[in-house]
Amino acid sequence: MAASRILVVEDSDAIRLSVAAVLRGQGYEVTERPDGRDLEAVLGQTAPDVVVLDVMLPGRDGFELLEVIGRTGDAAVIMLTARDTTADRVRGLGSGADDYLVKPFAMVELVARVAAVLRRSRPAGGTVRVGALELDDDLVRVSSADHPVQLTETERRVLAYLVGHREQVVSKTQILTAVWGYDGFADNLVEVNVSTLRRKLEAQGQDRVLHTVRGRGYRLSATG
Repeated sequence: MAASRILVVEDSDAIRLSVAAVLRGQGYEVTERPDGRDLEAVLGQTAPDVVVLDVMLPGRDGFELLEVIGRTGDAAVIMLTARDTTADRVRGLGSGADDYLVKPFAMVELVARVAAVLRRSRPAGGTVRVGALELDDDLVRVSSADHPVQLTETERRVLAYLVGHREQVVSKTQILTAVWGYDGFADNLVEVNVSTLRRKLEAQGQDRVLHTVRGRGYRLSATG
């Protein structure tokens, strides 16, 4: 299998070169750029699977470049920023970023994030299975123990986020930000949608795959 292709766009030489070296050490094919001046050409030449994209860049900033990436291909995007503000995270995630990492960060965390977005963007065979739950990568078809599951659009987005983070505990705040675009006080939005989603997934007596982790959030897993 060909190595996944990673494009790193970061104006700090120290960060860019370190990230590129670590990712190459993990077996990825890495291209690097200090800014986004020739991003369209680079995307066409390299067809990256993941773009690691700094927010604060000279010339066109990361948010503008995120729009370019969305128009040009289907690469997953991990945004890097020194500004740990909710507004920035919501703006980036709401504009199509797949993940957000605040500087300074540990390289091992970046490697884990890259691996995670690759798994989410390219599930094996186009189908994900979690216990009796089976769905295609676009969540057009969802079934549980071979019984079709009819979801609302919001339930579909909640499930998509949980599938993308399967086997991980995700908090109500994370789900709120990813699905509704903010992390305010309306935890009941998550609780209501998770409750109805769980009821639909277990309508035919199927084993539970959507678990509540007391005090922490939820986990999608066949193992409980």
